[in-house]
This record gives sequence, structure tokens and C-alpha cells, in this order.
Amino acid sequence: MKSFDIALKDMVRSFRSVFAVIFMFAIPLLVTGMFYLMFGSIADNGNFDLPKTKVMIANLDRGGPKFQVNPKNIPGGREAETMGDLIVSIMESEEMEDLIEVSFASDAQSARAAVDNQAAQVALIIPEDFSKQFADVEEGKAQIEFYQDPTLTLGPAIMRSILNRFLDGMAGVKIAVTIFLDEAETKDYALAGQVVQQYLEISLAQSEDLTEELIEVRSPSADTATRDQSSRNLLLGIVGPIMGGMMVFYAYFTGTSTAQSLLKEEEERTLPRLFTTPTSQTTILSGKFLSVFLTVSVQVTVLIIVSHWIFGIHWGSIQSVILMAVGIVFSASAFGIFINSFLRNAKQGGVLFGGVLTVTGMIGMISIFAMNSPAAARMGETVSLLVPQGWAIRGLMQSMNDLPPISVLTTALVSLAWSAAFFAIGSWRFKRRYA
Repeated sequence: MKSFDIALKDMVRSFRSVFAVIFMFAIPLLVTGMFYLMFGSIADNGNFDLPKTKVMIANLDRGGPKFQVNPKNIPGGREAETMGDLIVSIMESEEMEDLIEVSFASDAQSARAAVDNQAAQVALIIPEDFSKQFADVEEGKAQIEFYQDPTLTLGPAIMRSILNRFLDGMAGVKIAVTIFLDEAETKDYALAGQVVQQYLEISLAQSEDLTEELIEVRSPSADTATRDQSSRNLLLGIVGPIMGGMMVFYAYFTGTSTAQSLLKEEEERTLPRLFTTPTSQTTILSGKFLSVFLTVSVQVTVLIIVSHWIFGIHWGSIQSVILMAVGIVFSASAFGIFINSFLRNAKQGGVLFGGVLTVTGMIGMISIFAMNSPAAARMGETVSLLVPQGWAIRGLMQSMNDLPPISVLTTALVSLAWSAAFFAIGSWRFKRRYA
């Protein structure tokens, strides 16, 4: 009973500190709130306006004797006497007008200058022998110069994707002709031109709407509730792990700072005087240790409830949440006792807060930082398990992903094993120190 009284007294003193309350509750919620607002605006809007990419084209292609394309197979029914004209027709088609804004230059130098002067984002320079090289199915090598503003990414990337898709389709001509020449008899080689003609007609006919192949454009769905729910789930999939990581990160800081009260009372000479009272040293230390566990318990419980209420975070089933919370509370508290048992005085806590806890906390959160890359996340989770925070994060993610409680239990047991080792060493060192 005396241990509990000592623990309550220390807890009251901890929660009277404005700094401690801000550190335990306000900072984790504010950091999560910042991400919630940042990603929430994207989720609420659900779309964005894609600016047109300004493309400067220098079509220098003079054509080739073997190039023929039926106008009915070109978007807009335009005529194309060269491969360069065919590319220009594709770029000026109705399907592309929402994506790109085309202008023309008389030579390659002018096209590059337009990009350098930021009058255009991309310059396409089609060389003089482009059609000729394309028509040479044996040795020809048709190339287009792609010149872009190095400070931009989205517009040039879209343009490169469109161009690559088109040229990949055209490259099939040479494959078709090569196969034909390999299979046909010598007397049939004259039919190669018809193979090229038929391939181009089929290829262009199947690519009337290149935009549909490259980008799926959807109008706002009539089922607004479904869309809003999808955006909401996406938002919580980002914010939930961040809140969980902040909770674990600051729980370890709370456990360490609360356990540091032993060192402060030792320096203030209140702890030695307390040892002179009839209350046994074991009872006093038990009360001090219990205050650490209770303080972290209040912090974790409040953060779970408040974050669910404010942000709507799904922490998992009741059983999994309890197992996850127990793992966090015990590991954070025991770790704080363990670390403080190695400090000579409270002044060394600055180095502790800025060094050990920050480094181990960041290592434990690697899987959250890399959650957008599955391969990196798996590797990060393996590395994070080298520190106790990593096991706490693992249990938290298992609970949030609705894994069976047995999986969370296994992780919680590992966290408790860490906790038992830390607490045994820490309490032994403190008892030996005050013997």
C-alpha cells in the first residue's frame, strides 16, 4: 500500500509539470495533426488539375521512299508523308489536347533555346533521316532527341511516357518485318512493304485514343460516399502509423524522464532522507518504479483514446489493442529504469535524451518511414527489431492491420521479455546503488 501511495505522489508531481504534459500528450497529437491536415486536404479534394506540358517540336524529317500511311488510320484523318508528320499528328490530336500544348520550331537550336528560356518544358527534335532510318528494317536506327527542363519532373515524365509508348508500338514494325523475312521465301520479299503497311494500319487503328492507354481519366463518381470512404481509408493508412510511431517514441521519453526522478531526488537529498524512515528501501524503490509504469500507462491510454476520437484512427480489436498497449507500457518503463541506472546524475540525461533515445527511437520507426516501399519496409522492420522500440512498433502495426490476436501476443511476449531483462538489471543496479 505504501508503494502505491509513493507512486501516486510521484505521478501527481509529474502531471503538475506543464512541460511534461506537453511532452507526453500535446507534441505527439500536434505532429500527427500536422500530417492529418497536410494529407487530409489531398484526400478531401480527391483530384487535382494537371497542367498542360508545353512541347516544342522541331520536325526536320525529310521522309523516306518506303513510308506510306493511310490517313484514315491517323487521329483526325490527317495526312502523314513522313514519320515526323505522324508523330506531330499524334501530338496534335484531340486526345492529347488536355495533356500537352504543342508549338513548333524551325530548327533544333531554336527548340532547345525555347526550353532553356522556359518557353517550353520539353523539346522534341526529329532528325532529317528519321523516316529513312525507320524504313530501313535491317540496319536503320530511328532516334528522336528529347530535350527537357532539368528542374521539372511531372510534365516531362508524362511526355516521355507518351512518346515511349508510341515508339514502342512503332518498333514492332521492324520485329514484324524481321519475322516475315525469316519465314518467307526469297520470291516473297517484295511483300515486306505490305507487311509494314498492314502493321501500321492495325497499330494506329488500335491506338486511336492513346490517352486511354496511358492515363485513366474518371469523372466524379455518383457514389460519393464510396469515394469519400476510400479517401478516408487512404488518409488513415498514412496518419495511423505516424500517430503510433509518435506514441511509442514519446512513451520511451516519458518512461526515461519519469525514472530520472530517482536521480533528481538523490541530488536534492530527499531520497536518502526517505530511506531513513521506517519504510523499507524495497518498498520505496517499488513505489518509484510503479510510478513510471503508471505514468506511461496513462500516457498511452490517453493517446489511443484521444487520437481515435480526433482522427478516427483504427487501432484494432480490443484484445489486440490491450496486448499492444501492455507491450509498449512495460518496455518503455523498464527501458527508462534500465537507462537511468547507468547515469551518475540528472545532468547526463541531456546526452541521453538527445542521443540514445533519439537514435533507438528512429531505428525502431524505420518500417514506418519506409511504408511506401514494401521491400524497404521489410528490410527496415528487420533492422528495427534490434531495439525494443521496434518490437513495440511491430505489435502496434499488427494490431492496426487486424492480424489475429495471437500474432500480437507473440510480439507482446517478446516486448515483455525485453522489459523483464531491462527491469531486472535496472532494479538490481539501483538497489545496489542505495544499499
